[in-house]
Amino acid sequence: MNSLLLTSFGEIISYVGYIALAVLVLLVMITVHELGHYLSGKILGFGIEEFAIGFGPKLFSKKKKDGEIFSVRLLPIGGFCAFKGEDADSDDPTAFNNKKPWQRIIVLISGAFMNYVLALLIIVTMFGVYGQSALMTYAVEDPTPIYTAEQSFQNRDVIIKANGENIYLTTDLMGAIKDKEQGELIPFTVRRAGKDVEIIIKLRSDTKFANLEDNVRLAKSLGIKYTTDEQGNLTAMGFATTGLKLGFFRTIAMSFEYSFKLALSIFMVLGQLITGALGISSIGGTVTTISVTATAVKVGGIRNLLNIASFIGVNLAVFNLLPIPALDGCRVVFTAIEGIRKKPISRRVEGLIHTVGFALILMFAIFIDLQQCF
Repeated sequence: MNSLLLTSFGEIISYVGYIALAVLVLLVMITVHELGHYLSGKILGFGIEEFAIGFGPKLFSKKKKDGEIFSVRLLPIGGFCAFKGEDADSDDPTAFNNKKPWQRIIVLISGAFMNYVLALLIIVTMFGVYGQSALMTYAVEDPTPIYTAEQSFQNRDVIIKANGENIYLTTDLMGAIKDKEQGELIPFTVRRAGKDVEIIIKLRSDTKFANLEDNVRLAKSLGIKYTTDEQGNLTAMGFATTGLKLGFFRTIAMSFEYSFKLALSIFMVLGQLITGALGISSIGGTVTTISVTATAVKVGGIRNLLNIASFIGVNLAVFNLLPIPALDGCRVVFTAIEGIRKKPISRRVEGLIHTVGFALILMFAIFIDLQQCF
């Protein structure tokens, strides 16, 4: 009994460590985002009131001679770079709203740019150390002779291309064969026993996927073994993520392509949420992100950590540039309108829009985290 309690306690401590690591990843990404605003602001002569790591009460604070404050705050799930006169009129020439529109736009997009640069560096590191992310098959069904047109995958085939498109994720595979009919022949390039092999797969069912989670249809169409629960939800499929070693220049090129794939997948998810093809239960907020990251690191170690960190970085870059109130993208829109009109929209009205937008985003994040729990 004591041994069992010690084991359970040890597992709890271990998982707390993974949670802490996940929080650290998120904090680094947010801090890098705010650092982008800070550095571009300093270069362009913007007045900065405070650069903060975290939210909530201050744990540490230091004021520089120019009045700029650096602080570390209690809640490690956010941060901010506060500029002088950001949401109000001011006579200070260094105030945010007194700077030229093009200068403000540079400052506003610098956070997303820094997120993307960091994500790209992480991907290059991941591909360099572990190899390019790729799908490897296992436990495939009904292997047929490789000399026929109706070929099948073999165990431990690494999928490089499908229908002429590079494949990294299952979503890429779905995109490469979507809307194909049962019986169509699809060319694949796989790495088999160290050699690149061209095979032709005859689809066993149509591939009109309902959404990004329609992995059952994907498995059926390709002859990949899968299992489902009593409700028909996929519980396991014969794909595993692996690494495909590449040369230096190929690694750099594929890292850029992979980052674009991640950005595209985010837009696809947003589109499916808007059209209703994807349910709200499929996404999560900050708490869910931390939980998923911790679990992934526990299962897949550093490789999974790097992969998720790169996804978070690209996600933050894309999401923050969307024209949603309180986000940088919406501020860019207001600034661009000001540049065209040669006069700003009411600062009070803009400030109110961003305040309401921030409150709605916060409530939405809490809601989707709660619905994941229940």
